[in-house]
Amino acid sequence: MEALFFQFWWLLFPIGVGLMGAYNSFLNYRRQRDALNLLKTYADKGQEPPEALLKVLQRPLDEDGWDGKSTGGRQPTNYWSLFGLFTALSAGFLGSRFVIGDLDPGAVTAFSIVGFVMGAVAVWALISALTTRRDR
Repeated sequence: MEALFFQFWWLLFPIGVGLMGAYNSFLNYRRQRDALNLLKTYADKGQEPPEALLKVLQRPLDEDGWDGKSTGGRQPTNYWSLFGLFTALSAGFLGSRFVIGDLDPGAVTAFSIVGFVMGAVAVWALISALTTRRDR
């Protein structure tokens, strides 16, 4: 059992990200549900609901800032810095193949795959940086 953990320890990170996303979705659901229950209470009493409550209901459930448009008070993504970061990581992994090539041939394959994946992410960041419009 512990050998299984030592081989697949890295799966903790994607599983953790998935759990955080699920928890965020659950919190958004509860926010909308509670706002609707409060709105129902105001309707039962015949009162006008506050403007802030109506703004909570008008906010989309998927407004989390990942699209670069609905930032929710956060700064939009700087794709140029992502391009630089992943280009450097890709060069580091692809360059390290030559250093460890004599030591472990299996590591060369692993480092090559990671280097090419980082390179693909760098190309995505470059395309995103070139095509994203910024409001000035």
